[in-house]
Amino acid sequence: MKIFDRGLCLLAVSVCLANPVFAENTGKTPPKNEATIAKALEMAMTPGEGQKRLAPMVGTFDVKIRTWVTPSGTPLESTASMVSTWVLDGRYVQSMLVGQVGGAPFSGIGYIGYDNTAKMYQTAWMDNGSTGMVWYTGNFDKSGKSATMKATVPNPLTTKPSPLELRLSIAPNGDHVTELWGHGPGAKLTRLMELTYTRSKP
Repeated sequence: MKIFDRGLCLLAVSVCLANPVFAENTGKTPPKNEATIAKALEMAMTPGEGQKRLAPMVGTFDVKIRTWVTPSGTPLESTASMVSTWVLDGRYVQSMLVGQVGGAPFSGIGYIGYDNTAKMYQTAWMDNGSTGMVWYTGNFDKSGKSATMKATVPNPLTTKPSPLELRLSIAPNGDHVTELWGHGPGAKLTRLMELTYTRSKP
């Protein structure tokens, strides 16, 4: 099945690149050598080092959640659990979180992966605290232990575009912390939420 899928993708890419419109829109001359196309496609679709960096995040975790209603206020504390697994043959990590925030049920689903072509990490997140999906992009620092992912969402208070930052730090055993920073009542980025994940199962 994988051979069929890759062959089908190769055919589709070849047809696309052979179209003169491609060169006009991109300003690039499409490769004509089938081997060159196949190599580029193989690189784009094959999991590698970028995906391996996410391996510590796979497993079952106990989660401590802190939420700030105001920047200077005392955070609300609650707990949750999260199960993260590889999906689509090791290309993405899927995370399922279930718990409570402010005494109300809270659940969310997230995906994180590395785009070999764009050379960046991408995260999609959705939860029952919003009707909008958030799309983050970013990269790890040189240590490979910390990452900053950025997104833009409509601010529910103003409906105008507003920046969000997801700051991630990972320990070798997979324990990790994510901080969500965004615009509260003021104009500066403030910490809105912090989730501390402690591994409970591999």
